[in-house]
Amino acid sequence: MREPHSTPLRRRVLVAIVGIAAPAVALFAIPLALSVERLYHDETAGALGRDATWIAAAIPDHVMSGPPASLSLPRGVPSGLRVGVYTTKGDLLFGEGPRRSDIAVHSRDGRVHEEVEDGYMAVSAPIPSDEVRGGVVRVAAPYDQISERVHESWLLMAGLAVIVIGLAAAFALRQSRRLAAPLEHLTRAAQGLGAGDFSIRAPRSDVREADVAGLALESTARRLGEVLDRERAFSADVSHQLRTRLTGMLLGLESALARPGAQHEDAIRTALARGEQLQTVIEDLVRLTRESDAERCLDVRALLQEIRGAWYGGLAAQGRSLALSLPDELPPVAASPAALRQILQVLLDNAVAHGAGEITVDVADLGNGVAIEVADQGAGVPEGADVFARRSGDAEGHGIGLALARSLAEAEGGRLVLRRAAPPVFSLLLPTPGPD
Repeated sequence: MREPHSTPLRRRVLVAIVGIAAPAVALFAIPLALSVERLYHDETAGALGRDATWIAAAIPDHVMSGPPASLSLPRGVPSGLRVGVYTTKGDLLFGEGPRRSDIAVHSRDGRVHEEVEDGYMAVSAPIPSDEVRGGVVRVAAPYDQISERVHESWLLMAGLAVIVIGLAAAFALRQSRRLAAPLEHLTRAAQGLGAGDFSIRAPRSDVREADVAGLALESTARRLGEVLDRERAFSADVSHQLRTRLTGMLLGLESALARPGAQHEDAIRTALARGEQLQTVIEDLVRLTRESDAERCLDVRALLQEIRGAWYGGLAAQGRSLALSLPDELPPVAASPAALRQILQVLLDNAVAHGAGEITVDVADLGNGVAIEVADQGAGVPEGADVFARRSGDAEGHGIGLALARSLAEAEGGRLVLRRAAPPVFSLLLPTPGPD
């Protein structure tokens, strides 16, 4: 059998979970990366601003009017910084830095300014002075240091993102196996059921829905196996019954032909009667396979009257009688007329072959069902004997007719039991139609 062209469940679960995790990580990581870059930028600018402020405060206010040789920076300036003193026009007076700085010009408004200038992160602060001509302190640090810290943080975040996506992929693989394995087991079990294995058992998992489906599949397989066994047994029983009647008819004809001076006319009449019975059996069996549920509702009184008329003459010829007891009112029975006719045929045949005296058929209304009891005055059934067990033709007992009758009764939703062993009483219980 070719597999359908569709994406396997494992791959679909993996793609779905990873497909959700990756964008979620990206949506979280990109704003965080920008925030980290801004954080490092502001942190460096703040540190440089503090340095520029205290250096500007430490420089004397008369420095702008002193001789160039006396100009110097205060002690304690952190290493790695480029510190220069500028005029408010942006010209370098002393220290380190470009000869002209635009950020120094901006600080003549008396506030601290920051700007990336010539590859440096620069911060300028005005020198407090009572003089009209003041100065500006410019403190700068290489911008590469900030970029390096930002890139290191981004690499760390990228590593964490890869780890998160990897964990999501691992979780997706585990979940896909957890979800797909029970379905794969169910698929193999269904294939085994299709191949005729009715003893399948779906392994249990931690997926409740799959376990419920597995239990339903096992129950279905078990019921199908029981139905198939019952159908096989029914077919074997029917074949035996048909062969038995046909064999009896043929033996009667052969016996008439083998006896000199035999009355062939009587043998032919007997063979015709048996042939008509065989035809009735075949028609009933065919009707069983074609009847709908609406047709499985019969009038027990009319059917029993018909059966008594068919059996009266044959029993009278053997010196036996058939008594029928019916209540005044009897509900219809939810069963097939063909099935009930065959069951009663088996019970009457059994009473004629193995019983003695009068045969009685008593019918009783049980409210939700009807009981039909067939009894005779024979010796009955030996203690411990199972009359419903299937026996071969050579074994002693009642053959397989009673087994067939019980199968038909169970197929109609009823029961056939031996209520009393001696004298024998067989009780057939059939349900009445429900309120629907």
